[in-house]
Amino acid sequence: MKIYTRKGDDGTTGLLYGGRVRKDSAAPVAYGSVDEAQAAIGMARAHVLANPDASPGELADILLGLERDLWVLMAELATDPAHHDRLTDGQSRMTASMVGALEELIDEVSESFEPPTEFVVPGQTEVAARLDVARTVVRRAERDALHATVDGSQCLPYLNRLSDLLWTLARWQEGSSLETRSVSTTGDA
Repeated sequence: MKIYTRKGDDGTTGLLYGGRVRKDSAAPVAYGSVDEAQAAIGMARAHVLANPDASPGELADILLGLERDLWVLMAELATDPAHHDRLTDGQSRMTASMVGALEELIDEVSESFEPPTEFVVPGQTEVAARLDVARTVVRRAERDALHATVDGSQCLPYLNRLSDLLWTLARWQEGSSLETRSVSTTGDA
């Protein structure tokens, strides 16, 4: 089997369970942004695994689970609403329990450090900076998914909680955050 099919040369792409749409239509734009978010999370995970000073187990496992969840989310977004009856909860359709699991994780991680009370300047550590980049990509994916989800979908709540979780993980990895009011580019504090 070859990786290229030439079917998309006309500017269309195939959907899960059938149908073709333009590549710039709502669904491909949305799942394309989620794909980018998954890759950004993967970059953070790769850095954690390659960093000998880090204890990669817990964070790497969390990030891998998130990447797997995003496959489910992309499957739902890549399915024409007329075929949503063919989706399977937790495998090709997001569920409220998946959103709830993120909320539990946010609460659990938040208990292990004192969260900042102001906006922070990203970049205290490389892994935190990578998590912040992933967070911003997830926020864009959430905006793009607004036009591709159906009523009752858990895609938007999941992406919303995911960006919150990535922010929380970044602050956890920093240990202490640099607050925006603490530093001035002119030297005045």
